[in-house]
Amino acid sequence: MDDTEFQKKYVNLRILKSVQEYLKSDSMPSAAVYPIRVPDDLLYQLVKSQGAENADRTIHSIFKVGLTLWSEKLYNEVFGSQESLESFIELVKQRMKP
Repeated sequence: MDDTEFQKKYVNLRILKSVQEYLKSDSMPSAAVYPIRVPDDLLYQLVKSQGAENADRTIHSIFKVGLTLWSEKLYNEVFGSQESLESFIELVKQRMKP
């Protein structure tokens, strides 16, 4: 594996790790990137029926579902299997040794 391919896989591994840690946490995110595009009527109906705070939680839940699906797709595209991932992690460990 050449250095360019290694770096690309390593960046994707870090992304997947941060997504995994984020999804494990039950708290609301500490950082937010705006704007998130949400259908106006969805937001309006959520706020009307559940209040602003619960609407925010619902939007966050929808985001987490999308993030889960996206990260699974990324994992399959970059590594494809558990064996491939484990093999790459071993390669990372070897390269990081002093």
